[in-house]
Amino acid sequence: MSDVIDTLAGIAPGSPLDAVRAQRPQARLHAQASYDSLFTPLSDADASKLERYAIACFVAGLHGRPEMEAFYGSGLAAAGASAALQAAIGAAVAAARVEGPYGHYPKGPLSAEDKAGPVHRIAQPTRDALGPRLTAAFEHTHMLVFHPRDSAPPYLQALLDAGWSTTGIVVVSQLVAFLSYQIRVVAGLRVLNARPA
Repeated sequence: MSDVIDTLAGIAPGSPLDAVRAQRPQARLHAQASYDSLFTPLSDADASKLERYAIACFVAGLHGRPEMEAFYGSGLAAAGASAALQAAIGAAVAAARVEGPYGHYPKGPLSAEDKAGPVHRIAQPTRDALGPRLTAAFEHTHMLVFHPRDSAPPYLQALLDAGWSTTGIVVVSQLVAFLSYQIRVVAGLRVLNARPA
């Protein structure tokens, strides 16, 4: 049974890679269920469909995955995003790409891996086009992707100040976590799918 990961990875039904995935039916089932709950939720009162797809496009862009940007971009357009908003998301992605991850561990052996890096802020013209909620969500997303060790309460407060509910903040964080997982799975499967039989 095909799912979104099959679509993104280009896995054809009945192919050898489809057979490999079929050996882990629960993983396939739960990955699709996560996608469904995040992008076709019972209620989008705390995070609209447009906001969910905008965040997905931003995450895919930060990871440099054009096939996933295109997939989620189609969902964004279907959710009613204007051309101006789509352009603003593209500008936000282009300005936010950095090499990471950054962050600091608590004092101890892992501190040797500490690496300083910029805390990203959306530029003003893009902020105006995105609006306060998506601006805050994108800055939070950048923190989770590139500074996972540095997350702290003040970053959550910025989301609350922009109008996100506590449930909405959970949704934003779940989207980033799920997409980071999905991107890695799809990248690996695309490599395997491209190998000669």
